[in-house]
Amino acid sequence: MAEEEGPQITTDEQVAEIERLKKRLNMLDQRLDNIDSMVTAVAERVMNRPITLNIICPHCGKSVEIDIIGNEKPVR
Repeated sequence: MAEEEGPQITTDEQVAEIERLKKRLNMLDQRLDNIDSMVTAVAERVMNRPITLNIICPHCGKSVEIDIIGNEKPVR
C-alpha cells in the first residue's frame, strides 16, 4: 500500500514559515533576556540588604519565616 503524505508545502511557504519561526524565537530570546535582567536586579538587592519572607502553609496555616542575608554589609 502506498502511504499518504500530508499536503506538500511549497518553497515560498516554507521560507515564510521559517521566517515566522525566526521572528518568534527572537521575541522569546528578548523576553528571556528581560527576565534575566529582572532576576539579576533582585539578586543584587538581596546581596545589599536582608530580606525576610513570611510564608503561610496552605495545609496547616502555620507561618514560616525565611531570612535571606547577603554577604555584603549594608551601607548607611
